[in-house]
Amino acid sequence: MLETLTLKIGSSPLAAGEIAGAVRDLADEQIPVEQKADFLCALSTRGETVEEIAAFATELRARAVDPRIPGELRAHEILDVVGTGGDRLSTFNISTCVSILAAAAGVYVAKHGNRASTSPVGSADVADTLGLPFDVTPAQSAELLREQRFCYFFAPKYHPAFKHIVPARKLCAQRGMSTVFNFLGPLLNPGNPSAMLLGAPRPDMCEPLARVLQSLGVRRAMVVSGAVRDAQGAQKYLDEVSPLGPTTVAEFYQPNGLNCSELDPSMFPLQQSRLEDLRGGDRLVNARIIHSILNLEDRGPKRDAVLINAAAALFVAGAAKNLLEGWEMASETLDSGRAKGKLKDLAEAATKLKQAGTS
Repeated sequence: MLETLTLKIGSSPLAAGEIAGAVRDLADEQIPVEQKADFLCALSTRGETVEEIAAFATELRARAVDPRIPGELRAHEILDVVGTGGDRLSTFNISTCVSILAAAAGVYVAKHGNRASTSPVGSADVADTLGLPFDVTPAQSAELLREQRFCYFFAPKYHPAFKHIVPARKLCAQRGMSTVFNFLGPLLNPGNPSAMLLGAPRPDMCEPLARVLQSLGVRRAMVVSGAVRDAQGAQKYLDEVSPLGPTTVAEFYQPNGLNCSELDPSMFPLQQSRLEDLRGGDRLVNARIIHSILNLEDRGPKRDAVLINAAAALFVAGAAKNLLEGWEMASETLDSGRAKGKLKDLAEAATKLKQAGTS
């Protein structure tokens, strides 16, 4: 089927049923890797439509392992803070730090992620280094969400279909091509979060990705792409809310329509900073940065980057009435020590799970 669809891609968009067939073939180990890569490269060259991305996400979600989040938790907003990656700016793991802070502020956070792919350090890499309970069973994740208001869905445990898709993605990369899967990772959270702060590496991707989230049934979302300038003055974009320049925002609150706007960072009490101030390093460096922010040792630009993104996350989750209230709530959560305490509680929970597994 993939060969037929590859030929069709240039003439018309693929229907949902055709996407379902494509996913079936992509996940089939008997289909040659080259045939899969040809299909993905052809789709990327033509450009994926909103409907096609949504159909891929729907089909792959249906194949994911269900963590069976208890029904009573669904009465609350369940938040994911995640970026598509691909901005190539080597910042520290802002979204992971924001996720811990949001949980400390009382929000239920179900973070979904993986090892590094398009960034130097993936969220799973830094979660592992921080000692978070990231590589646990679906049942343990659901219980952690109930007890700690935080769980981490480690993608390989939930998406077995990806095992036979990864070689095709690597072949596409060797050909210098990105694929639809560069967008799909953040859309495939098996916990089906009701609220999302999603970072995109380009402003033009914000509205399409927001429409995909709408079609997937997400209740509240902001898709953001933040402007920055590098040391040479060239315009770049973070897959985060930017403390260094205007952020393109596409947001919705079901059943209301989608709104596109620009967020001016001057509304927040930010310090003077540069892109270099937000750089990270390897997993050990990034874990130390997060520790220093949560321990109140770093009160500089990195803390500001966390606060401005936490403001958006708390607003999206319905914990704050507006972004400024979100900033104040995030700042108070840090200064009170609750965020530091949340990291400690999660590390202790991870240790107990490991001990239980080896006893």
